[in-house]
Parts: sequence; structure tokens; C-alpha cells
Amino acid sequence: MNQGKNGNLSILFVCTANIVRSFMAERIMREKLRKARRKDIAVSSAGLLDLGGSPADPTAVRLLKEAGIDGDDHRARALRREDLEAADIIVVMEKIHKELIMERYPEFADKVFLLKPFMKGCREGEEDIGDPHGKSLYHYRLALAEISLAVEGLIKCI
Repeated sequence: MNQGKNGNLSILFVCTANIVRSFMAERIMREKLRKARRKDIAVSSAGLLDLGGSPADPTAVRLLKEAGIDGDDHRARALRREDLEAADIIVVMEKIHKELIMERYPEFADKVFLLKPFMKGCREGEEDIGDPHGKSLYHYRLALAEISLAVEGLIKCI
């Protein structure tokens, strides 16, 4: 993984709509970095779909709050070329996200990684974090747990 400009690193999380998974990953990572007093990493998120600034999924917000993480005031943001250019690392939730980014923007292929494999260390893999949107609370909790563990692994790898 590439180190950013001036020793700082910029990480962009991407999922389908930016209302559950990439949003949760962004907030979880920010909280973990805050607790570790790390100010050398900038974190953002975006979605492949343009939902026009829709609010975050209320179940995702509630679960983040239960974990002591602020999930308020998020608005979905569509992925833009400028986001990809600015990011040192682009972290996606599913293989299809990686494929779509690589198809639309092949020049950024070397910066795109799946999040879930970071649960098992600094390696690449093909495992997805499933989309819980519209599913049971179990699916939301599973996604939150996988994202949290994978973010911890990602922090160790950068």
C-alpha cells in the first residue's frame, strides 16, 4: 500500500450507496484513529450509486451509537473521479465494487482493496462484506462486526 503525500495517508471506503457499509467503515475507522491519537490518516466514504445526499440507514446509525460511535448527520455521497485521485487507498466491500471501479477507472486499479481480507492480516483476498440493507438486525450486526475487525486489521497494515 502506498504512503500518502507528506507522510499522511488518505483512505476512501466505497460501497453501493454509502448509507450502510462504507459509512460505517468510515465512522469506525475515524473513531479507532481518534482513540489511537492518529492524525496522519484522512478517512472518507462514497457510494457507486448517487442517492442525492440521502441520510444514513437508521439501523446502521443506531448500531454505531450502541458501539459509542457517532453516526449522525451522514449524507450519502456519490463516488467521483476526484475522490479516487485523492485517495492513497481505496477500500471496497464487495468484489463487484472493485470490478466496477477497475472497469470505469483502470488507472486506479493498484489502489483498490477489499476490506474483509484485512480481518486475517495484511493480505489480499476475495471475501465480501455482505450488504445488510433491508435485511434483519442479525445481518446489520454481522456487517458491523466484520467491518470493525477488518478496520482494525487495516490499521495494523498501514
